[in-house]
Amino acid sequence: MIVPLADGEDAWRALLADLSALSEDDEIILAASEGAPMLPLPAPGLRACVRQTREGRGRARQMNAGARAARGEFLWFLHADSRLAAATTLALLRTATEHPDHLLYADLVFARDATPLMRLNQAGAWIRSRLLGLPFGDQGLCLSKSAFDDLGGYPEDASYGEDHLLVWRARRSGRKLQPIRAPLLTSARKYRTGGWLSTTRLHFARTLVQAWPQWRKSLATWGAR
Repeated sequence: MIVPLADGEDAWRALLADLSALSEDDEIILAASEGAPMLPLPAPGLRACVRQTREGRGRARQMNAGARAARGEFLWFLHADSRLAAATTLALLRTATEHPDHLLYADLVFARDATPLMRLNQAGAWIRSRLLGLPFGDQGLCLSKSAFDDLGGYPEDASYGEDHLLVWRARRSGRKLQPIRAPLLTSARKYRTGGWLSTTRLHFARTLVQAWPQWRKSLATWGAR
């Protein structure tokens, strides 16, 4: 598991408490920016190994560094403010065994800090991922390390949406997407801070701007086959 950390991020502490289902054969890599202080890693009741990497600024660089350091067969990328139930971790392990060559993702569910309007965002995420085949990073993307390397990792030149672009790369390569059919809780803090309407409009606009050229590339790739 790889968790990118923004400077000053401390939500990862609560996330570690949700990972008791992981075994001693699993590892958790906290991927911080270069120059960030080493973090104390107390994790009572956690059997998995917890390590930290430090790389240049940018979430894509941090996650790629974490992927390079990872020793396991599968890479599970989680946001620091994600929250898990034991059933979610078990569903991921089961689905990875059944579909080892697929790109896996969970169903996004907003935590209790969400407003009623955010049920629309939650439904939109279900439609975007399940029907349009475009899960985002807050849905806990998971794939084998060999598949991640074949895709070239996260694009480090993207100013945003590196997870979105990785999914497009997977689709163009012919890799199938697979929901684990379990929820992944995420915080609504960005919507509380930026306002529901402004944040929703920003995410929607950015997705459209980024998806249009990717869709055209995909058409060209499929037409050449």
